[in-house]
Amino acid sequence: MAADKKLGIEDFARRLETALGANLSSLLLFGSAARGTHVAGRSDLNLLLIVKDASVAALHAATPVIAQWARGGQPPPLIFAEAEWSASTDVFPIEFEDMRDAHRVLAGRDPFEALVTRRADLRLELEHEIRGKVLRLRTEYAAAAADGKALGRLLVHSAGTFFVLFRAVLRLGGGAPPAEHDALVRETAAAAGLDASAFDWVLAALDGKRAAELEPYDPVAGKYVDTMEKLADYVDRLET
Repeated sequence: MAADKKLGIEDFARRLETALGANLSSLLLFGSAARGTHVAGRSDLNLLLIVKDASVAALHAATPVIAQWARGGQPPPLIFAEAEWSASTDVFPIEFEDMRDAHRVLAGRDPFEALVTRRADLRLELEHEIRGKVLRLRTEYAAAAADGKALGRLLVHSAGTFFVLFRAVLRLGGGAPPAEHDALVRETAAAAGLDASAFDWVLAALDGKRAAELEPYDPVAGKYVDTMEKLADYVDRLET
């Protein structure tokens, strides 16, 4: 793709495949760039690398290529060994299903063809993740509440993580999460009985629209935090 070439993904994939040779099992792009919501200069390029042998010695051949990629401002790829990947479906069901929904294979095979996750594992990880993220959000809100600009940054920076959890909530209910942020918010709010307007400000900010600068102790931020707590309560009540 032309976008891949512009972002340097094609070159990175080719060099990594050459460096690893037969040890490379899969290399894929996932996240916003694969979903079509990537924002240049703000979104990361997320890559997953699966190798047959993930020992330190076996990865030495690829480290110069990965180091150069990281120096360009992108996160290094997540690296799994083949056996580790197959054995981790009960640990990372949210992440695996999120990747499955939005990924593009750059080299090797598609690692999702035979991958199966369980609903009970998804429910358990979702409860753990959302409680942890709400706890962190509440803590960071307390530190930022007196500074309107800091509140705005907090909402914007936290949204991406919560969107991942929104998609997991919809999958748990048997739905297919939409790629667009506004549709994702509406469907999650409808499923969980939330007020979707709590996310209006952050959606506007993420879409590059002119969002009013938040004031200290701004009720917009307070409503956002309270709504995330209600989402956590909803997940608590879900049955496996």
